[in-house]
Amino acid sequence: MIRAILQYQFLQNAFFAIILASVVCGVIGVVIVEKKLVMMSGGIAHTSFGGVGLGYLLGFEPIIGALLFSILAALGIGYIKRNGGVASDLIIGLFWSLGMALGVIFINIMPGYPPMISSYLFGNVLTVTRADLRLIALFTGVVIIAFSMLFNYWKAYLFDQEFTTILGVNTTFLEYFLFILIAISVVVLIRAVGIILVIALFTAPTATASLFTKGLRNRMILAVITSVIYCLVGLWLSYTINAPSGPLIVIVASIAYLILFMSKRMLNSRA
Repeated sequence: MIRAILQYQFLQNAFFAIILASVVCGVIGVVIVEKKLVMMSGGIAHTSFGGVGLGYLLGFEPIIGALLFSILAALGIGYIKRNGGVASDLIIGLFWSLGMALGVIFINIMPGYPPMISSYLFGNVLTVTRADLRLIALFTGVVIIAFSMLFNYWKAYLFDQEFTTILGVNTTFLEYFLFILIAISVVVLIRAVGIILVIALFTAPTATASLFTKGLRNRMILAVITSVIYCLVGLWLSYTINAPSGPLIVIVASIAYLILFMSKRMLNSRA
């Protein structure tokens, strides 16, 4: 596998995309789980499919369309949750369905033959191009810088939002900024595991890290490392058996977490 990575450009692209996606998973995944935003993240991811379809219809990069729709969905869901008084799961479901429906319509009305969209829905990191990799690197850089510069504010916001507000921190800004970062992270992960499977990669490495450490920084670091391992194993299986990488990464991550979780439960019960 190492020799193949050194030899083939598409495997090099996949390898670097996995590293970048894992960094995003480790940072944003911990926040998503801590703030119970898993379903919101799924809603943003599925809404982004409308942007993919719009990109194909109008002839621009589908990832840019996915980013636009993801950010609009994140801000829309966030605003309605804060001001609309409507159940959040209802709003998420509406955005979720609307984005998928628009994507299907856009792709069906575009002229010519419909494109192959399975890599966007289910992920195939082996199809990542140099252009994709540059965008992924840019988005990952934005996430890293945002969390590095405001880490203490994020930490306070995550663990005691009301007290952070009392201290004079603008938690409304932090919340909307967080939603935008989640939208950006969704776009990073689309090429790795696809729109439908994004939730698994956000949660499985974070859940694994939570089995072994509780500190925010340590959880993020361990989640990054865990995500890299899961993704590399999935990539190796994908290359070996010639199967889509996205589903294999999710299968590896889910099974590994379940094994570790059950093993820890058994050890604790014996102690």
